[in-house]
Amino acid sequence: MEAGLLGQIGLGACLGIAAIGSATGAGIAGMAAIGAWKKCLMQNKPLPFVLVAFAGAPLTQTIYGFILMQTLFNTQNLNVAQVLGIGIFAGLGMGVSAIAQGSAGAAACDAYAETGQGFGNYMLILGLCETVALFVMVFSMLMA
Repeated sequence: MEAGLLGQIGLGACLGIAAIGSATGAGIAGMAAIGAWKKCLMQNKPLPFVLVAFAGAPLTQTIYGFILMQTLFNTQNLNVAQVLGIGIFAGLGMGVSAIAQGSAGAAACDAYAETGQGFGNYMLILGLCETVALFVMVFSMLMA
């Protein structure tokens, strides 16, 4: 990659936007987990620890953003505009995936705390949201 401010912005955007999505998604699902635990406490039911898996699922998009950022940084055949474009739009794709995953995780927290059932099915839905981020990362790496 050519050195330059715009290229550095693209690298930062790749990781930063993915991380913003991860934080937002984890916050959405985390608030739902806390609310679900509150309901369990009020009903004298045990607190299901597996809700942490639903709340933490969006965090992986930050890792994907970092992997792609490193790939873009180490690729020699890209110009500044390409790095900027890939960084911004791939970061957005991964970030929105994390927000969608957090929203689905919030619903999963509520449903699992209420019923104590369906963990595998809920994880499948979270995996579908995750797949978008994986596709964005891999396809962007192929473009680079």
